[in-house]
Amino acid sequence: MSTFPTQATANGSTSMAPTFLLVGMPGLSAVPSWWTIPLITVYFLSVLGNGTILWIIALEPTLHRPMYFVLFLLSVSDVGLASTLMPTLLGLALADAHAVPASACLLQMFFVHVFSVMESSVLLAMAVDRALAICRPLHYPTLLNNGDINKIGLAIASRCLGLHLPLPFLLAHMPYCHPQVLTHSYCLHPDMARLACPGAWGAVYSFFVVLSAMGLDPLLIFFSYGLIGRVLQSLGSSEDRWKACQTCAAHLSAVLLFYVPMILLALIDRLRVPIPQPAHTLLSYVHFLLPPLVNPILYSVKMKEIRERIIKRLYSRKVGCA
Repeated sequence: MSTFPTQATANGSTSMAPTFLLVGMPGLSAVPSWWTIPLITVYFLSVLGNGTILWIIALEPTLHRPMYFVLFLLSVSDVGLASTLMPTLLGLALADAHAVPASACLLQMFFVHVFSVMESSVLLAMAVDRALAICRPLHYPTLLNNGDINKIGLAIASRCLGLHLPLPFLLAHMPYCHPQVLTHSYCLHPDMARLACPGAWGAVYSFFVVLSAMGLDPLLIFFSYGLIGRVLQSLGSSEDRWKACQTCAAHLSAVLLFYVPMILLALIDRLRVPIPQPAHTLLSYVHFLLPPLVNPILYSVKMKEIRERIIKRLYSRKVGCA
């Protein structure tokens, strides 16, 4: 595999080349079509599961409440993230296409991170929702109503777009001092910024974006769970504690599923831990592809109202067709 051409500048750095090189799953390049089936299956199930959540929340007036509106946003981010990753993943699987045009790479990078930060922001909003519901149950309906949730949704959209709109322009005009070979199967801005010359503003801003979103959100989420834990300790009945824990089970599982692989990847890259490339690539796939697949299952199983409404809708359709 050869690197692509770069254009030298006066100071010895290079400007952005026409293409970037992506890394596929090592060992599968000889039979690229083999892993097309699991990829398409994961994507189909992710869209089906999240589409069902979106469908049931949109159609059921009883679910037009803050908690379910935030769940609606989570499903939107999951569908968007899975859909944004598929072009390069399928290109690698079907045609062993490692080269991707710089413009397409920047576009994918933008949407991958917009939907990733959207998911992180939604998980934070859900943690605040759970903390208010458990710590201030009597005031919860007035503290967080539909109007407040609309404002939170607008704030999430503004945050995602505001943080990431400058990145494609900064990265497109950065001087590069390394061959433009990425370490993932899709375009990510920390991966692209790593190739820049020292002191490039695009790399500095990329680091700021990572800290302000993916660094801050998990801290605030675990702070919210710290408040919840204090309240649970004060509950006298073990049954009350169990019910409160059940309301948080799906969300806490989604948080761990989203952040643990991401933190492991960040530590591996930052500390330069020598792990096999297949393990690094697989962990990256787990971080990006598993949450869209598993989140609908978690919430449809753990949230009784969602489960009952889905069964009711499907049963009524079956009766209507009989």
